[in-house]
Amino acid sequence: MHAENLDLNLLAVFDAMFREANVTKAAQGLGLTQSAMSHALNRLRAFFDDPLFVKVGSRMEPTRKAEGMRAAVVEVMSTVRQQILAGARFEPALARRTFTLCMTDMGELVFLPPLLERFKKEAPGCSLRTLQVPLEQVEGLLASGEADLAVGSIRSAPEGLFHQRLFLHSFVTIASTRNKDIGATLTRERFESMRHIVVSLTGHSAESYDKVLEDQGIRRTVAVMTPHFLMVPLLMDRHSDLLATVPRELAEVFARLGTVRMFEPPVPVPQFQLNQHWHPRFHHDPAVVWLRDVMKHTFEHYPHISTQASPPARKSVRTKSR
Repeated sequence: MHAENLDLNLLAVFDAMFREANVTKAAQGLGLTQSAMSHALNRLRAFFDDPLFVKVGSRMEPTRKAEGMRAAVVEVMSTVRQQILAGARFEPALARRTFTLCMTDMGELVFLPPLLERFKKEAPGCSLRTLQVPLEQVEGLLASGEADLAVGSIRSAPEGLFHQRLFLHSFVTIASTRNKDIGATLTRERFESMRHIVVSLTGHSAESYDKVLEDQGIRRTVAVMTPHFLMVPLLMDRHSDLLATVPRELAEVFARLGTVRMFEPPVPVPQFQLNQHWHPRFHHDPAVVWLRDVMKHTFEHYPHISTQASPPARKSVRTKSR
């Protein structure tokens, strides 16, 4: 073995000669001058003590020795391109991969339509997959790479995750259009006297999305607790006496369907922020960096999202969760 004397760049020359069967075309494909290509080919011939490629008519045909080496060289070059070079950069227009996001059903409603539009224009070979999992599983999924990002209002995110704010949500209260007990406004007295739907991913009211109401001293009668935002209008359709306090953007979607009315809550309710979270293991992963930049660039002005895809921001501000 005298591998230390072989310039591994010459394998690219060998590979190009097999593909093109022409010195000039192979040189162009590698970005070399014809003189440099001929010099490299001569070095290959000297190393293997064989002509490797000989002129037959208008083509440079491989010798028997070159034919015997072909499969190994192709395998090496394929490994370099797919597993080494691909890790150094991410080219969305050429990539074929599935990105996985942990989010709620509300997150799907908010995030997926604009993201699908961006992917269609910028990364047509890539797809999206969503997971809705208990909070305690999020860190493990991000650490293993099974999920690329967790997106949403994760109030008690694990300490080890990075996070970045995307935008702020405000709350409104919704009621069925068939509810005749509520006039043009919703008073605190009426609000506290009615039954409520509460959305909590964990099943605990202390960790519900609208816990801020209790923090403001509001007393509610909870009729049902669910981890699914999209169940809210369905429950209201069957039980018109129910109320729910949900993010404004979600309420507007429900209102457009003509099944609910929106009201300002009876007390001021602070906004809450929607973040993207990722694991430090993938902080510098080119594909995940690209995805984070797309998320930030797409949603930083939500709900005023442009329908025209444009290049994502060069850098995103990354901070660790506190």
